[in-house]
Amino acid sequence: MAEPKRLRLIDSTSIIVGTMIGSGIFLAPALIAGIAVEGRLGAGSFLGIWLIGGLLTLCGALSFAELAAAMPRDGGQYIYLREAYSPMWGFLYGWTLFTIIQCGFIAAVAIGFANYVGVFLPTVGPRQIIFHAGWVSISAVQVVAILLICGLTWANEHGLRTASRTQNLLTAGKLAALFVLLVVALTGGRGDWRHFQPLAPAAINAATMAAFSVGLSKALFAYDSWNIVTFLAAETREPAKTLPRALVLGTAGVTLIYTLANLAYLYILPIGTAAAVTGQRIAAAVAQITLGPAGVFFIAAAIVISTAGCVNGLVFTGPWLYQTMARDGLFFGGAEKVDANTGTPVRSLRYQALWAVVLVLTGSFGSRGAALYSDLLTFTSFASLFFNALTVAGLFILRRKQPDLPRPYRAAGYPFVPALYVAMAAFFLFFIAVGDPRNAGFGALLIVAGVPFYLRWSRRRG
Repeated sequence: MAEPKRLRLIDSTSIIVGTMIGSGIFLAPALIAGIAVEGRLGAGSFLGIWLIGGLLTLCGALSFAELAAAMPRDGGQYIYLREAYSPMWGFLYGWTLFTIIQCGFIAAVAIGFANYVGVFLPTVGPRQIIFHAGWVSISAVQVVAILLICGLTWANEHGLRTASRTQNLLTAGKLAALFVLLVVALTGGRGDWRHFQPLAPAAINAATMAAFSVGLSKALFAYDSWNIVTFLAAETREPAKTLPRALVLGTAGVTLIYTLANLAYLYILPIGTAAAVTGQRIAAAVAQITLGPAGVFFIAAAIVISTAGCVNGLVFTGPWLYQTMARDGLFFGGAEKVDANTGTPVRSLRYQALWAVVLVLTGSFGSRGAALYSDLLTFTSFASLFFNALTVAGLFILRRKQPDLPRPYRAAGYPFVPALYVAMAAFFLFFIAVGDPRNAGFGALLIVAGVPFYLRWSRRRG
């Protein structure tokens, strides 16, 4: 017999916070600092990027809250796009989520986890080769990443209770570590408030806006995954109340944490130094300055916990969306099946794990340096922001298309808040494309690549 619904407000909020806070806040700030220096944006713009990213995310969360309360069904954003536009748009989102956003993030963050495990176990490193035959080479880092993905997938197969408890524990651990780092950095007297000058760029023009937008794409990567709690809406207690509260609490809380973290980073390190940190390890650099030699091990432990929590949240949520797509005949066969004892979509979990492992083994999301990590941030954020904007725009369509749909929660600030989100998203999508056309184009290409699959599966369904 399937488990009863077990996701409470604390569980749903923990999923959002635990998945949003992964490796991004520990690495992306150095990339953004580099963009701010190269684009002559001013040190204040470094913080501005994080604040605007948080504001944009919160506007999106307020808008999604209405959709989640009105349609508390598993599948979340897939359902909203399907109802507002057409099944094809819902599918294209699910396709992009599976092929790159969700599984790509799982692979990338699992690799990050394994790299930091190497701080404690020197035998775990990208140069420690476990298997080599011809052109095939598997490193110890890849093996540890695969073990993490498989282990968390196995744990999630045992039901919502196990998955949510694991998520709550890992989220508490990472928040405690961040709290210690922030308190020590901001109260230790080792920083300088003059690092925040100049507050703004000398001139605001197309070049500075493009640089600011590319920087924002990196921040949005760190803010991403705030919407995944909607994927398992039907498994939530009192979803009409719980989901809106969790979306607002989770996104607002992470915005506060990120702002304080970047405030601490810039207080300790001048922006030029932050941009030049080796391997984007800005948090490690700050920890070493404020905590001494032990700071490196402290921050490595924090990142191990944080990345494990992020991977668990991603593993936890995605399969519920794939299951809903499969029920509509728009995903791989068997993905719609639910385990009779645990109530979990085991086949979907395994499909997700298999593709994430393939991505780990290809090395496409392995440790190939700053350029790859930066590219990943841009093209995934571009695709994710595009679909989020499309979904929020769908809020206006559904108000007209389904006026009698019960709406226990209505978006705060409607129509201004959702309109602001769509307008800001369109503005930054344009400038992200201008500032980094190659990776923005790759994100768009991934979306279009799903059309042939939709046509094939929709014909089979018909």
